[in-house]
Amino acid sequence: MEITSAEFIISNTDVRKCPPGNLPEYAFIGRSNVGKSSLINMLTGRKGLAMTSATPGKTMLINHFLINRSWYIVDLPGYGYAKRGFKGQEQIKNIIESYILQRPQMTSLFVLIDSRLEPQAIDLKFIEWLGENGIPFSIVFTKADKLKGGKLRANVATFLKKLEEQWEELPPYFITSSEDRSGRKELLDYIERINKEIKE
Repeated sequence: MEITSAEFIISNTDVRKCPPGNLPEYAFIGRSNVGKSSLINMLTGRKGLAMTSATPGKTMLINHFLINRSWYIVDLPGYGYAKRGFKGQEQIKNIIESYILQRPQMTSLFVLIDSRLEPQAIDLKFIEWLGENGIPFSIVFTKADKLKGGKLRANVATFLKKLEEQWEELPPYFITSSEDRSGRKELLDYIERINKEIKE
């Protein structure tokens, strides 16, 4: 898939104010500082489309970006940023859960996992919650360029093995790097395939 246009449409904290219409939405979520904005910028080929920040936990909003005038990328707030305090964390949790559970246009959710780390309890718990609520999702391992091939494969295998403790069937997964653009084609082709299925 070629991305010919990508434009920011709206930011908000209320799922009821998300754009009207029936265009499919592909939402991206992950722990704070997992590289979400960088990934969105890499996928769209627009360097400053999603705001990247050195400060974790900066995205507090649901951000909609219209792609090729036919579908949306949705940038959701990062979860699990401890310094935000209990009230802030609850607020973010409510924004995330209301979008995921109440937005019929959400076609698939991409859960971003930092490939450098061993499986994190917060990610596994979030994925378990998606399963309990029947949410369609895929896993995107980020920052693949930071590891040598053997270590990368080992970390991905460890995470998938951990998931197999809860899941009979593993979700689709992608290995990406915003630096060297690896995984871009696979991810965009996957979205394109779903878009075609929706139209049939």
